[in-house]
Amino acid sequence: MNNTDTQTGEVTFTRTFAAPRQLVFECMTTPEHLTHFWGPIGVSTPIENIRIDPKPGGVFETIMVNDSDGGEYPMRAVFVEFDPPNKIVWSEPDVEGGMTSSVSFADLGDGRTEVIIHQTNVPEMYRTPEAQAGMRSSFDRFDAYLLTL
Repeated sequence: MNNTDTQTGEVTFTRTFAAPRQLVFECMTTPEHLTHFWGPIGVSTPIENIRIDPKPGGVFETIMVNDSDGGEYPMRAVFVEFDPPNKIVWSEPDVEGGMTSSVSFADLGDGRTEVIIHQTNVPEMYRTPEAQAGMRSSFDRFDAYLLTL
């Protein structure tokens, strides 16, 4: 499920994963896990392209690689908040407007975790139907990866 408000430049995604909160949090904050699902279908993110310093002020950097043409898509962010296993917030100062992503992890009490990603200052190019579909496909990849653990 996702909701988009194209007037304010905000996007919210909500997804429930069949995995405990601690595991979901670790997967979303550890290069050894992120390399398996970071990015939409059609791209890969080699582990050597992921840098994470898990603390406020620490870096969160990835370079996704297009599987068909080798094009690279860097993401450079700084953690604003790092509160395991409850919440992470990062800001991308290189993105026009300084896009900020806030990710909350809710333990549903039955081995499932609800993840809510709320993004602010989202440029139009990231709010298109194609970009939104890409984000959902990344969640699908994450879901499939969790089933292997």
